[in-house]
Amino acid sequence: MSKKEEENKFNYNQEEPFLKCVDHTVSRETFTLLYDKKYDILLTYPKPIDEDLGKYYESENYISHTDSNKSLFDKIYQVVKNHTIKQKVKLINSFSSEKNTILDIGCGTGDFLEACSNNQWKVTGVEPNANARKTAVNKIEHSIHNNIEELLIDNTKQYDVITMWHVLEHVPNLSEYIVSLKKLLSPKGTLIVAVPNYKSYDANYYGKFWAAYDVPRHLWHFSQKSIQLIFGESDFKIVKTLPMKFDAYYVGLLSEKYKSGFSNPIKAFYRGFLSNLKAKQNKEYSSLIYVIRNTN
Repeated sequence: MSKKEEENKFNYNQEEPFLKCVDHTVSRETFTLLYDKKYDILLTYPKPIDEDLGKYYESENYISHTDSNKSLFDKIYQVVKNHTIKQKVKLINSFSSEKNTILDIGCGTGDFLEACSNNQWKVTGVEPNANARKTAVNKIEHSIHNNIEELLIDNTKQYDVITMWHVLEHVPNLSEYIVSLKKLLSPKGTLIVAVPNYKSYDANYYGKFWAAYDVPRHLWHFSQKSIQLIFGESDFKIVKTLPMKFDAYYVGLLSEKYKSGFSNPIKAFYRGFLSNLKAKQNKEYSSLIYVIRNTN
C-alpha cells in the first residue's frame, strides 16, 4: 500500500478533529489529532513527509537514542528501562524452551538485545538513528540494520520473535509495514507490539499535555480496538494483552512538565497510581503490550 493509498484508507480530509497538541520536544509546532471512527485510531495531522521526519528527532531530550544519565528524567528512564528489560526477556523466554532468533525493531542503544543475547537468543536489530545504532553495535557486536528493507532483501530470512517496543506509532506507512512484518515473522512466530493507549485515564486527564501523544514523532495513536482491526486485516491474531504499568508514572512526569513547566513528581506519581488503579477494572493502561500471532 502506497502512502497515497494509506492516506485514502484513513481519510485524513474527512476525519473528525479530536485534539490539538504541541511538539514540546523539538519544534514547538502545533498538530491536530484526527479521529478515525472505523478503526478507533487517532492520526497526527499534518503528517510530516518522510524526508522531514528526521528533524523532529534531533534533540538531546529524545532519551531512547542515548544512554544519558544526567537529568532527573534520564535517571528515572534508565532505572525503569533496566527493570523493564528484565521483564521483557522473561516474557520472550516464556514463548519457547528453545532460544531461537529474535528481531528487535527500534532497538535504540541495544540494551534489550544485549540482554537477549546473554540469554542465548540469536539477535538482530533495526535502528534508524545512526548514533544509537553505533552504540548498539559496540555493545552486542551483532547485526544492526538501518531499516527493515535491508532484511527484506533476503526473502527467506524469518524470525521466531519480532519485538517493537514503542515503535509502531512512529511508522509512516502503517499498513505496508505490517505486511512487511508478516514476511519477516516465521509461520509460528510471535510478534510483540508495545504502544501508548490514548484511552487510558492519564491520557484523558492530561489531554493535550499528555506526553505519550508526542507529536509529530507519534503518527498514530492506538486503542485496543484499532490494534485488533489493523492487525486482523493481515491475518494476525491478538492472543494476549499486558500492561506496562511504569509508563503511567514516567509519562506523568513529562506531562506535568509540559503542563506546568516543572515535573511535580508528587502529582505525577499520584496520577500514575490512579491511572493504574482504574485500569485494573477497565484494562485501559497507559501503555499496553500486545502478543500477536500469525493465523495462517
